[in-house]
Amino acid sequence: MHIVLLALALILVAAGSGIMARFVPRIPLPILQIAIGALLAWLETPLDISLEPETFMLLFVPPLLFADAWQFPQRELTSLRHPIIALAVGLVLFTVVCAGFLIHWLLPNLPLAVCFALAAILSPTDAVAVSAISGRLGIPPRLMHILEGESLMNDASALVSLKFAVAAAMTGAFSFGQVSLQFALITFIGISVGIALAFLFSTIRRKLIDRRGTESSTEILLVMLTIPFAAYLIAEHLDGSGIMAAVSAGITINRTELKRYAQTRTRMQMNHFWEILTFLLNAMVFLLLGLQLPDIIGGAIEVSLNNTRSFNLPELAFYVVAISLALMALRLVWIMGAVYLSRLSSRRRRTAHVPLSSRIMAIGTVAGIRGTITLAAALSLPLTLPDGEAFPGRELVIFLATGVILFTLLLGSIVLPLLLRRMDKPDDSWRDEEARSARHAASLAAIEAIEGWYSDAQKRHDTELERSVLAETSARMIGYYRNLMTINDKRSSSERHEHDQRFSREMRLAAIRAERREYYRLRSTHQIDDHTLRRLVRELDLVEMALAPGTR
Repeated sequence: MHIVLLALALILVAAGSGIMARFVPRIPLPILQIAIGALLAWLETPLDISLEPETFMLLFVPPLLFADAWQFPQRELTSLRHPIIALAVGLVLFTVVCAGFLIHWLLPNLPLAVCFALAAILSPTDAVAVSAISGRLGIPPRLMHILEGESLMNDASALVSLKFAVAAAMTGAFSFGQVSLQFALITFIGISVGIALAFLFSTIRRKLIDRRGTESSTEILLVMLTIPFAAYLIAEHLDGSGIMAAVSAGITINRTELKRYAQTRTRMQMNHFWEILTFLLNAMVFLLLGLQLPDIIGGAIEVSLNNTRSFNLPELAFYVVAISLALMALRLVWIMGAVYLSRLSSRRRRTAHVPLSSRIMAIGTVAGIRGTITLAAALSLPLTLPDGEAFPGRELVIFLATGVILFTLLLGSIVLPLLLRRMDKPDDSWRDEEARSARHAASLAAIEAIEGWYSDAQKRHDTELERSVLAETSARMIGYYRNLMTINDKRSSSERHEHDQRFSREMRLAAIRAERREYYRLRSTHQIDDHTLRRLVRELDLVEMALAPGTR
C-alpha cells in the first residue's frame, strides 16, 4: 500500500509541477521540479523512495530513449548523420578520456576507473531541457535537430562507456583492445535485438490485428509499451547493450509506422500516450533528484576516499564548477575542430562549405546541458563491489553529477536566452514551400481517388436519383480540392488572403464550440443520451484539433 500511495503522490506532484510552470514560465521546468522535490524533502514529507540501481535504470531509461527515437524525424537523422555521429560518439569518447583524467587530477584519491565512470555519466546531453529553456525564442531548426540527434545517440554511447568503466572499477582490470571488441559486440547485439523486436511487433500487428478490419488501438498501444522494456531486458540477458536495443527499436518502429498511415485513432492515441508518459518519467526523475538532494549533499560531505579525505560544501561546489566548465571547454574544442575539418574537406572536394558563426558555436556549447539520463546513470551505480565493500566514491559521484546538472541548467537558462534573443529569426520559407508542394500533391491524389470512386459507384447504383446525387457530390468534392489547390498556389503572401484564412479558422472554432455547448445542453435536458453525446463531441474534437493543433 505504501508503494501505491507513494506512486500516486509522485504523479500528483508531477502534474502540479507542470501546472506551476505555466505561472512561472521563466523558470525551466527541470529546475522547478528539482526545487519542489528539495522543498518536500526539507519539509520531511513521507515522500521517501529508494530504488535499486538496476530497477531505476530499467524503469526510466528504456522508455525515455525509445520515445525519443520513435519521435525523431528520420529525414533529419539521415541528412545530419555526420555531425550527429561526430557529437554522439566522437565527443562522448573524447569527453570520457579527457574529463576522466581531469577528474582524477582534481581528485587523485578517486580511482581512475571511477573517474572514467563519472566522465561517462556526464557525457550525455539533454535536448528536452534545452528546448524547455529556449522556450519561445527557439533554437534554429537545423541546430535543434543536431542537438536532439546527439542527445538520442550519445545516451547510448555514454551508457555503454559507463558499463565498461564500472566493470573496470569492479574487477580492477582494463584492456583497450578487449574493450573495443566488446564495445562493437554488445552494440551489434543491442541493435540486432531492437530491430528484430520492432519487426516482430510490426509483423504481429499487420497479420494478427490489422486483418481483423479494426485498429485495436488499445491492444497495440499496450504491446508497444512493453517493447522498450523487452528490448532492454533481452539485450542485457544476451550480454548486449539494452540501451542500443531500446533506441534501435524506436527508430525501426518509426520507419515501419510509415505503412500504418490509415490508422488514425491508433496514431493519435500513441502520440498522446507517449507525450504523457515521457513528461511523467522526466518529471519523476527530477522530483526524485530533489527529494534525495539533502541526502546526496550530506553523503558527499561525509564521504571518505581511502580514509584520507573528506570534503566541505564550498570545496564540493568548486569541483562542480570546475568539472562543468571543463566539459563546456571540451565541447567547444570538439565543435571548433569539427568545423575546421569540415572546411578542409570542402576545400579538397571543392564543394560549398556552410560557415558557422561564433554565436551558433556558443549556442551549441552552452546547449550541452545535462539532464535525465545523467541522473539515471549516476543513480544506477552499484552499491557494492564483488567483495562486498562499498563502491568507491559513489556518494561523491552522485553529488558531482547532480551539481553538474544543476549548474548547466542554471547557466543555460541565463546564457541561452541572451544568445538567442540577439539572433535573427531563421528563414522558414522553405518549410512553407515544402508544405505547399505537399498539399498540392495530396489534392491531386484526392481528386484522382474521388474520380475512381465515382466511376466504381456508378456501376453499383442504377436509379436516376442515386446517379444524380453521385454526380453532384463528386463534382462538389472535386471542386473543393481544386479550389484548395488554387488558394495554395497563391503563395499565401497576400495580406488579404492571410486575414481570410485566420478569420475563417477563428469563425470555425467559434462555431464548433457553440455546437459542443449545444450538445451538452441537449444531454443535460435528456434529449440525447451519453452514447450520442460522445459520438458527436468526438467528431467536433477531431475537427478542432486539426484547426488548432497548437492547443493543449
